[in-house]
Amino acid sequence: MIRHLASESFCVTSLYMNIQVEGKEPERLDLFLTKQLPELSRSRIQALVKTGAILLNQKTTKPKATVSAGDIVSVTIPEEVPDQVLPEDIPLDVLYEDDDLIVLNKAPGMVVHPAAGNREGTLVNALLHHCDGQLAEVEGNERPGIIHRLDKDTSGCIVVAKTTHALQHIVQQFKDRSTEKEYLTVVQGCPPRETDSVFTNIGRHPVNRLKMAVVNPGSGKEALTDYIVLQHLAEQDSTLVHCILHTGRTHQIRVHMHHIGCPIIGDVIYAKLNRQQAQPGRLMLHARRLCITHPVSGKRLNFIAPLPQAFSPWTAHSDAPILNDA
Repeated sequence: MIRHLASESFCVTSLYMNIQVEGKEPERLDLFLTKQLPELSRSRIQALVKTGAILLNQKTTKPKATVSAGDIVSVTIPEEVPDQVLPEDIPLDVLYEDDDLIVLNKAPGMVVHPAAGNREGTLVNALLHHCDGQLAEVEGNERPGIIHRLDKDTSGCIVVAKTTHALQHIVQQFKDRSTEKEYLTVVQGCPPRETDSVFTNIGRHPVNRLKMAVVNPGSGKEALTDYIVLQHLAEQDSTLVHCILHTGRTHQIRVHMHHIGCPIIGDVIYAKLNRQQAQPGRLMLHARRLCITHPVSGKRLNFIAPLPQAFSPWTAHSDAPILNDA
């Protein structure tokens, strides 16, 4: 069990937290933090340790230092000064492309755009190479073409704009909620109803600022997720669920599934992995379908991201329409 202490605070220029280790077998500090802070690469964590931004029991330490029960790890993640984002020759799974936009099946483990701890190997780096720099300009210049995001460990459909007109048009579609976004996920246990809607407010977690949480009305932002149970595998105590998003809050499906008592399989932030029988080795969340209106032609476009192999134990037993590639 890991406890994020209430002394944690958040400011514009940095993120600070104390993490208390409880009931944990001794482990290398850098490996421990890689699991607790999945948005940071191990090399980034090692660099923060070496510069003194990460302390062990209020003392400077080394990445290979051992953490044990009772230790307190203090982490300060400073805001990085933006560098030029460089193109990188990284393979992409392109679902559709024209002069205005490109739609991809994002691989799990790929960060969408450069940020603290991930300056290279992102989707933006790959797109700058693939599109020869032809991406819509965005303020800050670190997110060219980016309209919406998928979490690092989520796979599936994502649309990126090549022109300013396309960017503005599709951003407005997301704001107007005229897009259609459908996901597949595998959750721990079985949801309480075969089909239901989860309507809450979602905001920053009051203690762990790297997490989101269901918050009281009047704070956070409204979030609505419809879900349909597709297939339950009793032997793995897990269920394939079809989620339909009506809003696009950070970690929305992950927070809502946790809220109904069914955290997503492989979710290192919202689930306790040692209590999950299914161990596919990834976050079981896939952006299966995205439907938008083309910003120039006005034609309605429907995109389906192929089913990841990791989902096959559950999808093989269901004939739900969302599983059809047509």
